[in-house]
Amino acid sequence: MSSDLLVDLHDDLGRDDSPSAALDQLKLVQDKQWPPDDPVSISKSATDIKSLSEGSHLSRDDPFYEIAKHQIVEVAGDDNFGRKVIVFSACRMPPHNQLDHHKLLMYLKQTLDKYVESDYTLIYFHHGMTSENKLSLSWLRDAYREFERKYKKNIKAFYIVHPTMFIRTVLIFFKPLISFKFGRKIHYVNYLSELEEIVKCDQLVIPSRVRAYDDKIRLNLKPSVVPGPISPPRSPPLPFQQFGVPLSLLRDRGADSEGIPMVMRDTITFLKEHGLQTEGIFRRSANVSLVKNIQLKYNSGEEVNFFQIEDVHLAAVILKTFLRELPEPLLTYKLYNDVVNFQNVDSDSQVITIRNMLMSLPEENYASLRFLIKFLAEVSAESEVNKMTNTNLAVVFGPNLLWGQDAAMTLSSIGPINNFTRTLLDLHEEVFGQ
Repeated sequence: MSSDLLVDLHDDLGRDDSPSAALDQLKLVQDKQWPPDDPVSISKSATDIKSLSEGSHLSRDDPFYEIAKHQIVEVAGDDNFGRKVIVFSACRMPPHNQLDHHKLLMYLKQTLDKYVESDYTLIYFHHGMTSENKLSLSWLRDAYREFERKYKKNIKAFYIVHPTMFIRTVLIFFKPLISFKFGRKIHYVNYLSELEEIVKCDQLVIPSRVRAYDDKIRLNLKPSVVPGPISPPRSPPLPFQQFGVPLSLLRDRGADSEGIPMVMRDTITFLKEHGLQTEGIFRRSANVSLVKNIQLKYNSGEEVNFFQIEDVHLAAVILKTFLRELPEPLLTYKLYNDVVNFQNVDSDSQVITIRNMLMSLPEENYASLRFLIKFLAEVSAESEVNKMTNTNLAVVFGPNLLWGQDAAMTLSSIGPINNFTRTLLDLHEEVFGQ
């Protein structure tokens, strides 16, 4: 494709909503009449909070309610490298006449505003975009321009899942507008199984029709090239393994007398001494190979000394990764519904309610939670320097302390979980004592 054609398209984009005829003729998807998502694709738990089944985490009087109810944009916790995950699903976009595209852009910005100060990953599910709901080229141009440097700076990766010739061509046409640095962050993902290298798919918001399409294209492959399952079966833990192992088992693998796991003790001890005044602590990701190397050392029984490594962000990511890879979250599945409904508890009853909730935790979970929260309170005490208030810490740690069993993380669940985490930090002295 010649550079002249790219320049011509660039000029064409200077006029309002005049998409290229060539792009209009590109095939999007043949299957236009997909059934609406089964609520099970959002959460398999019938006892999830009410708002999950209503399709929006916003109240009906919110100006963005009509956008949010489609669940086009979701936040799905952290990826495997400690970065927040934002999900955009094309198949959930209604036809043009049922969606205010300008409001969609503003809603996307509002959602990102809560996370762009941290490193984050964007995952775009392209399947389901048709001629009836596709975004215009002028909208794409405006979106790229609307997201100024603060949005582009901290996005570490942009994954396009199930790319078609249409989306590949769009990116070629937009090459003159996209910076080289941003262009290097764009990656194509052909099958959902490939996402396991990036994020836990069982905690990811993947629409049922996207899963069905993935199954369909996998069946059309030759047996020798069919990618593996999305969630491979767990192998037995190694003799010294620290990551992905129940806390009850870790009590015999280097935990101290209080039951604090080795990884938590090592990282928090180091961060207390060297990280409390680091701006953006817990907001930055770390070198992927270094993270994997540290995990391998722990799992192999080798000593890890963060005081020798002297990398605050690496220690912070290792701590978050340890929590996220627990087979059961630190707050346990048993407390999931209590936590997401905690927002309905009267402020005067919050301390006693939290105490009663935490009494049900196993001893090792309670000890580890107490150890972590007291440390995070020390981080928050230095928030004028490190910029990590209780609210900011809750956004970072909430999804790493709790997730639903067989339930994807959504904005509807993350909000209440973060709210509970912030309250726990606010009231930590009353809950745990001095």
